[in-house]
Amino acid sequence: MSASVLCDKSKVFSNRVIACCRVLKERKVEYQLIDQLLRAGTSVGANIAEARYANGTKDFVHKLRIALKEINEVEFWLDSLYGARSITEKEYSSMRSDAIAIRRMLSASIRKIEAKS
Repeated sequence: MSASVLCDKSKVFSNRVIACCRVLKERKVEYQLIDQLLRAGTSVGANIAEARYANGTKDFVHKLRIALKEINEVEFWLDSLYGARSITEKEYSSMRSDAIAIRRMLSASIRKIEAKS
């Protein structure tokens, strides 16, 4: 998987998270939950972007692993928000599907790089 494809997908996802958080704010969902989703969701793309200018392979993989942890956290917050009925099934399914795709891409990229090392 090309790093630029992963970077592009994470940027789009970050924008979706921002839009979702704006909707959650209008719905008067607890600020702390919105903040957690916003931080984790935007951190994924930030860490992938940072990885592109890493100081070597070890640092590159480290940044991707941080992004992987963040996308897993996003999935947790989406599950929690859906369980609390703060987001609809359609919103949940769409966002979670994108999160899963990014998680799989990150995992595959990490495995591929580590196999070469």
